[in-house]
Amino acid sequence: MTDNLNHEIFWQVHRDLPREAPGSDASTLRALSMLPGLPASARILDIGCGPGAQSVALARATQADVTAADTHQPFLDDLARRAAQAGVAERVHPLNASMFDLNFDQPFDLLWSEGAIYIIGFERGLREWRKLLKPGGFVAVTEISWLKPNPPESARKFWGKAYPGMATVEENLAHLASAGYRSLGHFTLPESDWWDNYYHPMAVRIKSLREKYPNNPEAQAVLDLEYAEIELYRQYSAWYGYVFYIGQA
Repeated sequence: MTDNLNHEIFWQVHRDLPREAPGSDASTLRALSMLPGLPASARILDIGCGPGAQSVALARATQADVTAADTHQPFLDDLARRAAQAGVAERVHPLNASMFDLNFDQPFDLLWSEGAIYIIGFERGLREWRKLLKPGGFVAVTEISWLKPNPPESARKFWGKAYPGMATVEENLAHLASAGYRSLGHFTLPESDWWDNYYHPMAVRIKSLREKYPNNPEAQAVLDLEYAEIELYRQYSAWYGYVFYIGQA
């Protein structure tokens, strides 16, 4: 299997999905409601924003100025269109920038990241991004986490390869504290956040791509891998999920 084909099929699966990770406007707004004393005209940095559904939700729910950073320009272009359609384009600023190298002249009131901090690592991201916050500023991130001990072998093996740094909720709360934040609460995203705007649209896309590449075993192998993740969650959703962690510096 060539890397180029793998990359091409991956982006065909993920292009133009409603979200690029489990989530929903309802969960975004629930996390936002857990931030006491957030300034009305806050400066928010959404790190690893993807196509930016949460960026737009934050802008619509507040009078905040939202800088949304990602390295995949098509996602940022999609975000710009979404922000314009929602009437918040003047307060949503797509930025092509890596989460590994974020530098700004002014600090932010709130750091946000949904389904992306795993790229840099939960603890490392919390520590390195803290310099971007004002004193007393907030952080709200989602991180895939083990919800119960002793997960089934199939789930443990899959995530041991896909994300070796995956930790329990208790371990992540300890990481939050060690990075210098006071926990303001956490909650597990409902299963509908996985299905409605992520896995169901992805499954439809995979089906259409199987029909597009019927005699291409390499393409079918990539699609098999993508679909395996969906089926794993269908079987073992009680054992792992995305958790919103909210803290204050």
